[in-house]
Amino acid sequence: MSAKKEIQQLNNRLDTCRHKLNAAKSRGDQSMITHFTDEIEKLTKKVSQLKHKQSYDLNKERKALLDMPFSREITKAEQADMGKLKKSVKGLVVVHPMTKIGKELRLKVMTGYAPKKF
Repeated sequence: MSAKKEIQQLNNRLDTCRHKLNAAKSRGDQSMITHFTDEIEKLTKKVSQLKHKQSYDLNKERKALLDMPFSREITKAEQADMGKLKKSVKGLVVVHPMTKIGKELRLKVMTGYAPKKF
């Protein structure tokens, strides 16, 4: 399961536990209140761990791209025939500005990163 789906499932469980906690508080059921409080703490901790891992992986990928010696904007003509471009340049990584890594790099245009000039 992807991290995004797992975080979503945990958030759904967290939301359910919060609703059940509110219901238990209104009834005054102390055993259920402690159970759901512990469950909420556990789920919150798990979500924060997964989010931290996601940001760590994204930052690691960002650093790997920035360490590549060459980068430049991909022209419209090159974008039209991306297969040909990728075959001609070994190790080319193309980053779109609307992806997570593109937003992290604060790109405005589609950019290519490569170990040598292209």
